[in-house]
Amino acid sequence: MKNLDLLENQLSAAPASKGKCVSAANAADQDTPLKEDIRMLGRLLGDVLHEQEGEPVFAVVETIRQTAVRFRRESNAQAGGELNKLLKKLTPAQTITVVRAFSYFSHLSNIAEDQHHNRLRRAALLTGEAAQPGSIGHALAQLDAAGIASDAVRSFLKNALISPVLTAHPTEVQRKSVLDAEHDIARLLAERDLPSTPNERKRNSALLQARIASLWQTRLLRSSRLAVEEEIDNALSYYRQTFLRELPALYEDIEEEISARFPQPPKQRIVHSELPPFLQMSSWIGGDRDGNPNVNAATMRHALARQSTTILDFYLEEVHALGAELSVSSLLVNVSSELQALADMSPDLSVHRAEEPYRRALIGIYARLAATTRALGSSIILRREVGPAPPYACAADFNNDLQILVSSLKLHHGTALIKPRLAMLKRASEIFGFHLATLDMRQSSDVHARVLAELFARARVEQHYDALPERGKVALLLDELCKPRLLYSPYLSYSDETNSELAILHAASEMRLRYGERAIRNYIISHTESVSDLLEVLLLQRETGLLRIQWNDQTEQSSDAEMSLMAVPLFETISDLRCAASIMESLMAIPQVRRLIGRQGYVQEVMLGYSDSNKDGGFLTSNWELYKAETCLVDVFDRAGVKLRLFHGRGGTVGRGGGPSYEAILAQPPGTVNGQIRLTEQGEIIASKFSNPEIGRRNLELLVAATLEASLIPQAGGDHCTKKLAMFEQVMEELSERAYRAYRDLVYETPGFTDYFFSSTPIAEIAELNIGSRPASRKSLRRIEDLRAIPWGFSWGQCRLLLPGWYGFGSALSSWLQEGDAKEKKEKIATLRAMLGDWPFFATLISNMEMVLVKTDLAVASRYAELVASRPLRQRIFQRIADEHAATLACLALVTGAKQPLAGNPRLARSIQYRVAYLDPLNHLQVELLKRHRLAGTDERVHRAIHLTINGIASGLRNTG
Repeated sequence: MKNLDLLENQLSAAPASKGKCVSAANAADQDTPLKEDIRMLGRLLGDVLHEQEGEPVFAVVETIRQTAVRFRRESNAQAGGELNKLLKKLTPAQTITVVRAFSYFSHLSNIAEDQHHNRLRRAALLTGEAAQPGSIGHALAQLDAAGIASDAVRSFLKNALISPVLTAHPTEVQRKSVLDAEHDIARLLAERDLPSTPNERKRNSALLQARIASLWQTRLLRSSRLAVEEEIDNALSYYRQTFLRELPALYEDIEEEISARFPQPPKQRIVHSELPPFLQMSSWIGGDRDGNPNVNAATMRHALARQSTTILDFYLEEVHALGAELSVSSLLVNVSSELQALADMSPDLSVHRAEEPYRRALIGIYARLAATTRALGSSIILRREVGPAPPYACAADFNNDLQILVSSLKLHHGTALIKPRLAMLKRASEIFGFHLATLDMRQSSDVHARVLAELFARARVEQHYDALPERGKVALLLDELCKPRLLYSPYLSYSDETNSELAILHAASEMRLRYGERAIRNYIISHTESVSDLLEVLLLQRETGLLRIQWNDQTEQSSDAEMSLMAVPLFETISDLRCAASIMESLMAIPQVRRLIGRQGYVQEVMLGYSDSNKDGGFLTSNWELYKAETCLVDVFDRAGVKLRLFHGRGGTVGRGGGPSYEAILAQPPGTVNGQIRLTEQGEIIASKFSNPEIGRRNLELLVAATLEASLIPQAGGDHCTKKLAMFEQVMEELSERAYRAYRDLVYETPGFTDYFFSSTPIAEIAELNIGSRPASRKSLRRIEDLRAIPWGFSWGQCRLLLPGWYGFGSALSSWLQEGDAKEKKEKIATLRAMLGDWPFFATLISNMEMVLVKTDLAVASRYAELVASRPLRQRIFQRIADEHAATLACLALVTGAKQPLAGNPRLARSIQYRVAYLDPLNHLQVELLKRHRLAGTDERVHRAIHLTINGIASGLRNTG
C-alpha cells in the first residue's frame, strides 16, 4: 500500500512517558527503521495488489485504507459513515480481496515489528549497554548483587526444571505454508540491516516482492478441519526452525555468562557436561484427549514417532556435516584410545580414511543412528550409511559416543574444533534424547470415573462406584491398589470408551520403553475436584503396568511401588482453586501415595488453569484466586516435605493468563517457582514467539532469567514488609469479591446475556473455522458453562471488547472507594498506588489490563452489538459493558496517576495505535459479512470472507487466543 504515513503521524502524536529516562521522542527516533520497514513492505504489497488485481481493485483498497486512517486519526464521524458505505457496496469478490489485503498487511507489520525488536536488542549489545531485564546477563548481575554465590547458581541449575509446553488449541489461524513464507520474508528483511551494495539491495527487494507475491497467491485458510496429525507436523516445524539449534545455543550462552560473572580457577571451571538439561520442551499435541475425540492410542504413537524421526533426522544431518569438518589425521595428532576403539568399530573400511579416526568414528555413529531410526519405525534415511551397525539402545549411548570425541579433542589440541558443531550436537542429544519433547497425557476426571465404574462393575467388586460418597471411593481405590490382581479381564467385553482409555495407557507404557522414560512422564487430570480423581489415575496405571507394586508373599501386602507417570491434578474453576491445597494435603497424607511421591524424588506437580478460572470468575478474581492457591500450596508442600512444581496453564490473552512471561514469573508468590516451572504456549502465540529463531531464543532466555531471579533472589523480609503484604492481600480479597459479583452478575445471572454473546460475537463462525482438531465446546448445548474458555476469549477479541481481560475491575474499585469519607478515599488511593509500586503481582495485573484496555474499542464493539436482533437486549447489555469500561478506565487512572493507559510504555502504545487503524476495516467488514451470512448463509464466498477476517484480526491483535 502506497504513501503509508499513518505510523509516523501517530508516533509523533503519542503522549510522552513521564518520569522515564528515555523520552518518547527518543523512543520514536529509535522506531525510524521500523517505520521504514513497514512503509517498504506496504509499498511492495501495494505493488503486488496493483499488478495482480488491477487498478480498480487497488483503488478500492487504497480508498478504504485512507478513509480508515482518517476515521481513526481524526475521530471523524463523516469518515466513519463513508467507510461503512464503502464496505457495504463491495461485491463478494471485492470483499475477499480487501480482507486479504488488510490481513496480509497485519502479517507483514508483525514481521517488521519482530525484526525491529531483534534490531534494538543487537544495537544494545553492540553499544555495550547494560544487560536488559529478561536476559541471562541481567539475571546473573541481580544474583551477584544479592550476594548469591556461584556454587548456588550452578547447584540451582543442576536441580531445576523449566519446560515450555506446546499445545494445540483452536486459535492457531495460520497455515504452515503461510508461516513458511513469512519466515522467508523475515529472513530477507533481516538481511537489509547488513551492509550491501546497490545491486544486492535491489536483488533483496526483488526477492521480497516475489515472496510477498507468493504469499498473496497462497491460500490463507485450510479447506478442511485440521487433523491431529497435521497439528503435530505444524508443531514440529518450530523445532526445525528454532528449538533444535537455539536451545543448545542458549545453553552455551548461559555457560559463558556464568563463567564471566563468576570466574573460577582453571581446575574448577564449568565444562559443557556440567549443566544438565534443565530447560526441556514438552508437548500436549497427540496426548491431550480432554474433549478431543480425535486423540487415541494411535495418535499418541504417531506423535512420538514423528517427534523421534524429527530429532534423528537432525542428528543424522549434523553427524554427516561433522564428519566432513573433522578431517583430523592421526599422522599429525594423537587420539585417545577410546576414540581409536570407536573408529575401529566403524563399518568404514576405506583406505582413504585409514588415518582419519574421527571421520571413521562419525561414520560408525551415523550408521548406528540410521539403524536406530529404522528400529524406531522410520524407513526413510536421506543418506544411506556405509555399512551395517547395531542401533543405539538409548540416547545416553549416543551421547557417550559424542563425549568420546569431545574428550579426545580436548586432550590432543582440538578444543577449538569442539565448539563449531560438536558441542551443539552433544548438548542437543542431552536435551532432546530420541524423543525430542516430553509428551503429556491429559484426560478429564469424569472419563476416568466412568472407566473405573465399568471395571469395578464387570469385576463384581462394586456395582455402583459412581454413587459412592468421596470417603467410600477413596477407601475402595486404596484397598484395590493393595491387591495383587487386576480388575480387567481379557475374557470380558467392555465399552469403546473403556477400551480406548486402557489402550492409550498401554501405549504409554510401550512408548516409554521405545523412546525412553522422558518420552512420557506426566498424566494431567482435568477437572480435579477430589482426592479420588487422583487415585483413579493411579489405579488405571496399575491396571496397565505403569504402576508396579512389589508384594510381600508372607504378609500378602505391598512392600514397595513405583509409578511411571506422575499424576498431575489440574485445578481450573474458582471453586477448584479454593480446594486445591486441601486436596493435595489429604493426598500426600496417604502413606501409599507418599511412598510413590518419594520414588519421584519428593517432587509433585500441580497444574493451575487460567482460562477456565477466568471464564468462571472474571479477570481480577481469577488472578487473585490463582495467587492464593499457589500460596496455600507452598505452605502445604513445605509442611509435607515435598517440592512443589507448578504447571501454569496460561493462554495467549491476558484474560487467559497471557501477557509477558518474564513479568508473570517474577510476579509469582514467594516460594512458588523454586527452580521448578512448566507453562503452556498455546495457539497462535507459538507462532508469535517461536517462528523467528532470534525471537524464539529471546523468549526461552526470558523464561530462564525469570526463573533464576524468582527462585534465588531473597524476598524482602521483616515485620514491616510482612504487615504491608498482609494489608495488600486484604485489599485484594475485598476487591476480588466485588469484582466476582459484578462479573458473575453480567455473564451468568443476566437474562439474555447468552443470546447477546452468541449474536454479537463470531463464536459460531469460529467454531466452523478449520483452525484445530478440537471442538469449540465440550457439549452441543448453547451454554456458556459448556463453552471452552479458549474460543470464549477468542470471540471477545474478535469484536474488540476483550471483556475477559478487564470486566469487573471498575465495579470493584469504584464501590470500594465510595465507602467512607473523602479522607478514607484518599488513603485507599494511596494504598492502591503503594500496591502498584511495591507488589509485583498487582503491578503485573495492572500492566496486563492496561494493554487490554488499549486494544478495546467500544465504537467498533458497538457495531457488533447491532447483530443482536432484540434492540432492548442489545442496548441493555451493551450499556452495562460500556459503563463498566468507563469505570475501569477511571479507576485505572486513579491507580496509575496517568491520564491514558500505557503512558509508561509509549512504544507499545504507539504499536497498538498503529495496528488498530488497519484493523478497523476488517472489523467493519466482519460485521457486514456476519449480517449477510446469518440472513442467507448460502454464499460460500461470504463464509470464506468471514474466516479471512477472523485470521486478519487475530494476526493484527497478536495475543488474541
